[in-house]
Amino acid sequence: MMFNRANDLLGANWTLHDLRHTATFLMLDDPNMPPVYVQKILGDKYLSTLDVYNRPTRDDVIRAGLAHHARQEKRREETPVPVDLPSYNPDSLSILFGRDAS
Repeated sequence: MMFNRANDLLGANWTLHDLRHTATFLMLDDPNMPPVYVQKILGDKYLSTLDVYNRPTRDDVIRAGLAHHARQEKRREETPVPVDLPSYNPDSLSILFGRDAS
């Protein structure tokens, strides 16, 4: 009823379902809110239900792509240089298998 009174006062015709849509857009715009959590909050059976709310701008897509490549480059730079694995001492192998060490 409070919502109806606010609509009457404002001359609007918003519904609680409109608020659900607004909340969904806002949650999906939050980079720290995984879409699967939004799905659970809304009680949607399929993640694809949220596709209608997914509206990235060109700048969003470019920014996300550049960030992805920066993370990949950083990971490559941080990858440790391979170290030679320990190997058997040839003298020890000669003794073990009874071969001449020379």
